[in-house]
Amino acid sequence: MRNFVSARAQEIPPSGIRKFFDLVLTMEDVISLGVGEPDFNTPWNICESSIYSIEQGVTSYTSNRGLQTLRDALSRYLAQHYHLNYSSDDEMIITTGVSEALDIAVRAIVDPGDEVLVAQPSYVSYGPCVTLTGGKPVPVRCTEKDHFKLNPDALAEQVTAKSKALIINFPNNPTGGVMSESDLKAIADIVIDHDLVLISDEVYAELTYEAHHCAAATVSELRERTITLNGFSKAYAMTGWRVGYLCAPKDLCDAALKIHQYVMLCAPVMGQVGALEALRSAEEEKNSMVNEYRLRRNLFVAGLNRIGLPSHIPEGAFYAFPSIEKTGLSDVEFAERLLKEQRVAVVPGSVFGEGGEGHLRCAYAVSRKELSESLQRMDAFIQGL
Repeated sequence: MRNFVSARAQEIPPSGIRKFFDLVLTMEDVISLGVGEPDFNTPWNICESSIYSIEQGVTSYTSNRGLQTLRDALSRYLAQHYHLNYSSDDEMIITTGVSEALDIAVRAIVDPGDEVLVAQPSYVSYGPCVTLTGGKPVPVRCTEKDHFKLNPDALAEQVTAKSKALIINFPNNPTGGVMSESDLKAIADIVIDHDLVLISDEVYAELTYEAHHCAAATVSELRERTITLNGFSKAYAMTGWRVGYLCAPKDLCDAALKIHQYVMLCAPVMGQVGALEALRSAEEEKNSMVNEYRLRRNLFVAGLNRIGLPSHIPEGAFYAFPSIEKTGLSDVEFAERLLKEQRVAVVPGSVFGEGGEGHLRCAYAVSRKELSESLQRMDAFIQGL
């Protein structure tokens, strides 16, 4: 019998994050710093609004673009908080999580043979999404020396005549690195000079600790060539609700909408109702969660440095990215042994591509008590090497 699996499906690797998460499910007494998910419950007012809508029979399809009321509220929110001005009528799509937004954005612009530059370390799905279109992901390494920002010289070195787009994610998963307005201006010149499309995944925008997040589309002349991705999962503890959004100039948004119409139709209406309520009334709860993440970050990063795992201070998201090179172990070996010997789950940095090797991604989206206990276990592991 012939192999029925497509060459592209065979080419993409399984998620390295899920590998460790699935292993954790088979073990007891594990502190998991592996999966990037808030440990908070979704604020009750969001849940209640969705429950009430179901009781009122709001269970049907919405417009392909999403609920008009949600898009209108989102348009106002983005303008007020990030100076992003997008029309709710034809420059916005509500998607089934940011994952779908990324998928349709890539498919809307990439043809077979196109090269897509990916700032790495990066979330694990960026490269595979490009591969599935027939494009070629080209890593652009972000280094600890640069605080894991995208260095314009490193970007310029990787641009070729085949380059079509650049994917960035700041605040960054897995490093917690951020890009300021001046940092973005430095890469904007390259994006414009080489006529690239910029896909900017800003799902951690609300989780920025030292300075206000700068949206890429507000910088220089990037708006007309930028696809902005964001969602409600991280800031509002709504991961399972699967509500994200894509914002872009009309021509790019229309192209993505056609793909969305065929593969997804619309995001779940219950989730969209909850997202609308999040924008209306969950600002206080969101800010409370962000403040708690800041406290956890400070506790955990200080602890990592104390036990001999050097870590820069992540300015966004909820991940620490310590170096384990001094231990003499590879990041994969360190993570596997730490899990088996001390029951602490982390993700090897090499899972996230170039620049990640020799590091660990540790999500501090768990309680301070668990973070303190994980540090004690990690210290015991290092002392035993």
